[in-house]
Amino acid sequence: MLEVSDLHASYGGIKALRGVSLKVDEGEIVAVLGANGAGKSTLLKVISAQHRPDSGTITFLGRPRPAQAHKVVAGGISHVPEGRQIYADLTVLQNLQIGAFLRKDKDGVKQDLDRVFGYFPILQERIGQYGGLLSGGEQQMLAISRGLMARPKILMLDEPSLGLAPLIVNQIFQILKEINRTGTAILIVEQNARKALSIARRAYLMTTGEIERSGASDELIEAESLYKIYLGKAEA
Repeated sequence: MLEVSDLHASYGGIKALRGVSLKVDEGEIVAVLGANGAGKSTLLKVISAQHRPDSGTITFLGRPRPAQAHKVVAGGISHVPEGRQIYADLTVLQNLQIGAFLRKDKDGVKQDLDRVFGYFPILQERIGQYGGLLSGGEQQMLAISRGLMARPKILMLDEPSLGLAPLIVNQIFQILKEINRTGTAILIVEQNARKALSIARRAYLMTTGEIERSGASDELIEAESLYKIYLGKAEA
């Protein structure tokens, strides 16, 4: 479904990605793991056309990924950024409507509103509340739901567990599994390695802009290189 090949990207003179290659097959959950500064967020930004690569190729559904970000979304890739980045001065409903801005199928949009409210009932309770007044967990739920409102074929998430209580993290990851069961592929960037590996089929370990190792999640979860990346911690 998504294939990245020999991707290089920079910020000024600083190399952020150095020959990164990965793929996400239809219906998969794939994790990208690594410490801060590994290049994980840059990878998602390049895939979603928010940052221009130096070189390399990105194909989606067998075609070159569009060069403009709104066409990437329209084509079936949604990016839920790190830090949620919801619109604090808009209501929950308005944030969700922005997620569906490019769509013309009103009935489908209504169905997807019902769908995300099924995943996160608290958002329906907060439908008229401003985004900035939501808790951190509720804002993350809103950010994921906004991404789903574009009806993507692949949902990319950047650090969805960041700054959240363990109970909320567990709830969100359970919903991600449900979203995947409906057919939406997921590419998830995470520092919480064990949590990401618990739902992913495959994973890639990144260090300093490069893929150090890749493989099945159940193999990587015991890999020495995983512990090395996280300074020997049992939990990332």
